[in-house]
Amino acid sequence: MKSTRIRILIIGAAVLLAVAAAIAQGMHHGHGGPGGGFDHMLGFFTRTLDLTADQQAQAKAIWEKEKPAMEPLMKQMHQNRADMRALQASGPFDEVKTRALATQQAQTQIEMQVQHARIKSEMMQILTADQKAKLATIEAKHEGHMGKHMPTPED
Repeated sequence: MKSTRIRILIIGAAVLLAVAAAIAQGMHHGHGGPGGGFDHMLGFFTRTLDLTADQQAQAKAIWEKEKPAMEPLMKQMHQNRADMRALQASGPFDEVKTRALATQQAQTQIEMQVQHARIKSEMMQILTADQKAKLATIEAKHEGHMGKHMPTPED
């Protein structure tokens, strides 16, 4: 039972981090522009869940409302990764600095997860029951796929 909860938490964190990374990458590469990776993600959900024009407008409004909180977090994650790479390349291992950067990154990831949960909660409110069921199926398939690539935690 405990290993199942841990596995679910790990998968959930991996999914959230993948979404955050995709959005962050979109801000800096390929999917730039005012919407960042969100425009790409919205296109995927529009096609996959058959969002109506009204739902798309509502989704964009949610993103625009939450974007000011997300952007600094994405920038901080990017900076933390750059700082960690620089520290690793700078010479002898410095555990104190490494732990400080890792702690900062963990706190940023926690804030990202909270933001993603808020956005998802708001997005779920605009979906129909059929769209929610379809999304649940997609998420379950993704979790199954992720589970095949993650080690099974010991009890």
